[in-house]
Amino acid sequence: MRIGELAGVVGVTTRAVRHYHHLGLLPEPERMGNGYRDYTLRHAVVLARIRRLTELGLGLAEVRDVLADEAGRDLVEVLAELDEDLARQEAALRERRARLRALLRNAEALTAEGPVSPELAAVFAELAHASDSPMAARDREMLAFIETTAAPEDRERMMAALGGAFATPEAVARAHEVYVLLDVLVDAGIDDPRVGEAAHALAGCLPRELLPEAGCIDHDDTFLRALYADFAPAQAAAVRGALLILGGQGA
Repeated sequence: MRIGELAGVVGVTTRAVRHYHHLGLLPEPERMGNGYRDYTLRHAVVLARIRRLTELGLGLAEVRDVLADEAGRDLVEVLAELDEDLARQEAALRERRARLRALLRNAEALTAEGPVSPELAAVFAELAHASDSPMAARDREMLAFIETTAAPEDRERMMAALGGAFATPEAVARAHEVYVLLDVLVDAGIDDPRVGEAAHALAGCLPRELLPEAGCIDHDDTFLRALYADFAPAQAAAVRGALLILGGQGA
């Protein structure tokens, strides 16, 4: 048989046959006088077995182990490992589908920054009137980032603090006022008197429960340095001042 005939009989491509030759999975046949490979039924049997094993999900390295008598790996052992791996993948898929269904049931969680948790989506909904504020947009992005990267216990503490912080119309109104104060600082200098005003307003708006348990903030922390650098200088000064006030370190 020529390579095309072999591939057609087994139901694979000629490219796959050549690849299996290259990897040493399928022995190369003798060449005829005209230079063409002459495949036998034995090659077809081995190739069919390779196809069955790969269709089960085995990687080519595992197929090599199964085919090599000296490898000492029993096919039952390999298939048992594959079954366990597939079971883990199934469980992961079920979990992902459950999360997707939960998101679809809570369409408000599908924000521009999302998907986010229903709890954070509820906070975003409370602050929806500030949707045209550039600082509010950054705030939402940062909260979504923190929710994604925080440890579970820190995430739970943050959600509880935020949920309580904006539970009243008065608190929401204060938050909107803070966004306005921060937005106007985009072109201001760090010595602008409005920086202190914005810092005190932001400190009065943020729940102290967002601070670390010790209450102290390391302003040289890599994340905080990156956060400050992402704002205009006067805005960064106001945010830093607010955190100093919350930490009892003055403005």
